[in-house]
Amino acid sequence: QVQLVESGGGLVQPGGSLRLSCAASGSFFSINVMGWYRQAPGKQRELVADITRGGSTNYADSVKGRFTISRDNAKNTVYLQMNTLKPEDTAVYYCNGVVVTTSLGHEYSYWGQGTQVTVSS
Repeated sequence: QVQLVESGGGLVQPGGSLRLSCAASGSFFSINVMGWYRQAPGKQRELVADITRGGSTNYADSVKGRFTISRDNAKNTVYLQMNTLKPEDTAVYYCNGVVVTTSLGHEYSYWGQGTQVTVSS
């Protein structure tokens, strides 16, 4: 079994910063893509950013230039540095990992439980 545990959410004023972390644990061979998604009330879950094992990144247009995704492969951890936060960034943020769980290379997608980010004055 694989677990993804997020941390770092909270309440921040507009223009402020937060750093989210997500650590993977359990039995697996490697983690290919790791990413952050978010879901605001009444909206669909959307991709915020993701990063490959080799470090290639992809961002939603709405967060480009403000958010930075990074990962530490040795620690099986992905981070999301969020700067210049706006009220529209308010959402539950979910960590996702595409995990190789067998020696044949089978991949499965796992999700964390989510962490609330609220941007408000």
